[in-house]
Amino acid sequence: MEQVSGFSKLTKAQKVQRVAEWFPDQTAEIAKEFQSFWHANAETQKLFDEFSENTLTNYYMPYGIAPNILINNKLYAVPMVIEESSVVAAASKSAKFWFNRGGFKAKILNTKKIGQVHFHWSGNFEKLKKVFPELKTELLKNTASITQNMQSRGGGILSIEPLDMTHIEPNYYQLKAEFDTCDSMGANFINSCLESFARTLENWVGTNPIFQDQEKDVLIIMSILSNYTPECIVRAWVECDIEELGNFDGGIDAQLFAKKFKTAVNIARHDVHRATTHNKGIFNGIDAVVLATGNDFRAVEACGHTYAARDGQYRSLTDVSIEDGKFKFWLDLPMALGTVGGLTALHPLAKRTLEILGHPSASELMQITAVVGLAQNFGALKSLVTTGIQKGHMKMHLLNILRHFEATKSETERAVEYFKTHVVSFSAVNELLKSWRNT
Repeated sequence: MEQVSGFSKLTKAQKVQRVAEWFPDQTAEIAKEFQSFWHANAETQKLFDEFSENTLTNYYMPYGIAPNILINNKLYAVPMVIEESSVVAAASKSAKFWFNRGGFKAKILNTKKIGQVHFHWSGNFEKLKKVFPELKTELLKNTASITQNMQSRGGGILSIEPLDMTHIEPNYYQLKAEFDTCDSMGANFINSCLESFARTLENWVGTNPIFQDQEKDVLIIMSILSNYTPECIVRAWVECDIEELGNFDGGIDAQLFAKKFKTAVNIARHDVHRATTHNKGIFNGIDAVVLATGNDFRAVEACGHTYAARDGQYRSLTDVSIEDGKFKFWLDLPMALGTVGGLTALHPLAKRTLEILGHPSASELMQITAVVGLAQNFGALKSLVTTGIQKGHMKMHLLNILRHFEATKSETERAVEYFKTHVVSFSAVNELLKSWRNT
């Protein structure tokens, strides 16, 4: 392979051909493979192409539904986009478990989002703080055209403050702002406001007679929102009398289950190795909903993992209590989601997802998403402290293993029946198929 020049200027067909030519023995096959995933509708395909850059084709992911999720006494069927076979099944099973135990509860604790203007300045910070009310008036006036629509929906700029950050680096300061972006995720809105703040800051300080000549130069480093939103938090929880939990496989009664479950969560609160896998399971559910709605799962993950380490150690995002005969399991998670703008308004399946969910507000979508993360975590922990994770996981994975060994339709049907009473493993499937094929 050699360096490619001008790739972005090629047509889509030329890009496909160029990449296919990297495989001289398979050029035609690879080009045909890429084209086989193009959407039959040319306008829809053009839309998909414009979501990204240097697009060759579409990368398919399974789009499934977890039904019967009861949240705040409202029933949802939640679309999930994920390739891991057991995730949708686990969320559905948890939903069924809690359906007759009051369902899931959720509420929004706060919706503030944060943006920062980072700058270098050699002036007197106490002087800047003293006159900041005047500067703030200018900052708000110069963003009025940007914030007008957001304010009409009940959102906008909530606060602006200057911060002395010279303990990190000499002459380093910030303007830190808080925003409410209503039903949009708000990245473009926040960044537009911040860039306006930066221009106003430079001009206002540079022309204000209160500052000496040596104080007039402001060097803007960058203006950008933060994906860490510790004051944009949703809480999801389930609770019931311990005895309502019922009995479990392996002769585990409700009291023992609750005890083992609480210990498992406590381990994840204190052991970073367990916490990482524990939280990954939560995001199995959360990412699947975020993807299905056309939101930014990378931002949600980054924020969640930062929050999990907010006290200096990475910990479980869920917690549990057993008090006065009550079992309560909950998740607090910062999350910035939108239901208007971006891919939510453009991607056909993202729009359909929001229709299936009943056209939720951003706050309602946050609650739905958090509940699916909690359901996923409950399902994983329930398996871990009872039958073990592999029994259910490997049965869900069986079809993938059979495909790996190119099992026929007849072999697949026989194998599914056989493994209803046998342990699934890669080697066990291989040996079974060999025994059938050698007879």
